[in-house]
Amino acid sequence: MSARDWIEKDFYAELGVPPDASAEEIKKAYRKLARELHPDANPGDAQAEARFKSVSEAYGVLSDAEKRKQYDEARRLFAGGAFRPGGGFGGFGTGGGFDFGDLLGGTAAGGAGGGGGGGLGDLLGGLFGRRGGASAANRPKRGADVETEVHIDFLDAVRGATVPLRLTSPASCGTCGGTGARPGTSPRQCGGCGGSGLVTRNQGAFAFSEPCRDCRGTGQIIDDPCLECAGEGVSTRTRTLTVRIPAGVDDGQRIRLAAQGEPGRNGAAAGDLYVRVHVDPHPVFGRSGHDLTVAVPVTFPELVLGTTLTVPTLDGKVSVRVPAGTASGRVLRVRGRGIPRRDGGSGDLLVTLRVDVPRDLDDRAREALEAYAAATSDHDPRADLTALLEHGKG
Repeated sequence: MSARDWIEKDFYAELGVPPDASAEEIKKAYRKLARELHPDANPGDAQAEARFKSVSEAYGVLSDAEKRKQYDEARRLFAGGAFRPGGGFGGFGTGGGFDFGDLLGGTAAGGAGGGGGGGLGDLLGGLFGRRGGASAANRPKRGADVETEVHIDFLDAVRGATVPLRLTSPASCGTCGGTGARPGTSPRQCGGCGGSGLVTRNQGAFAFSEPCRDCRGTGQIIDDPCLECAGEGVSTRTRTLTVRIPAGVDDGQRIRLAAQGEPGRNGAAAGDLYVRVHVDPHPVFGRSGHDLTVAVPVTFPELVLGTTLTVPTLDGKVSVRVPAGTASGRVLRVRGRGIPRRDGGSGDLLVTLRVDVPRDLDDRAREALEAYAAATSDHDPRADLTALLEHGKG
């Protein structure tokens, strides 16, 4: 693939976002597509796997602010007509030609030696991995980060848990150690490009650089490829990791496992693995930050006369005093009976009181309730509301 072909890829269309999309919109679009296209969700689907790689490539550029800026500048350059099909670049003055090798940050092996980088070379150097003629293929490159998801129940999220994680992802080939060559052999430097990975081709008064066809831009030739990875140095494998979920983890929180992502190239460090935790809801308890919440049904007499309630917690029960005259919906706080914090403390238990209204009453209960209504007929619970409405009219 030539440099021009690479630039003309529309990474925004690949992720389904507009060119002015925010970093958060790009991340959200990538996560949605990655979940849909991940090999684990589409076993044996080569088309989905190819789309997954394309989406990952697009996100790798657009998620990096500097690379995205360079990519946008390069696309504006092409859109503005600086590149003329069949003959290099125009619009840079009338004297002489423009070397496409200079655009990439210097001439490739086999081309004329030039001056320093700078200008457009600096603009695209970050995208194509070249600075002053150096090949990205020969430089160490950190492995890509990987993200996966795990579902745990509410109690495991509160107390912490250790869960197994089955992950299918690229990894350094165990047979060749990532070299791509059969054990006992080594890759050799490509003679076509001198190990740079790029060659310069002349077209009239112009010249352009593109990846070397002999080594496919790697700068190396593997005469005897590894049978396991077919010379790629990376193979897809399934592995099982043990992930420690810390106590108090919240829904949607990410846990980072250093150096458990995709392997690095040419001796560079591996990327990281991010595990996004999804917490299943509990039928009784909820949470607000590090506070544990629970709604407790009470009767009307209990609120009017006061009482002591037995309230469940995550590790037993507690007694909660309800003062006489408590309103429905009031929240009572029990200190230290919530969710663990990192500092060793805990949040609180928040008890919300809800009046339970019986659906059916026998004659005795109905008579008692009617007698209570008659005895309190002078009390208007909506008097304050009426006064506020009348005041508003005035």
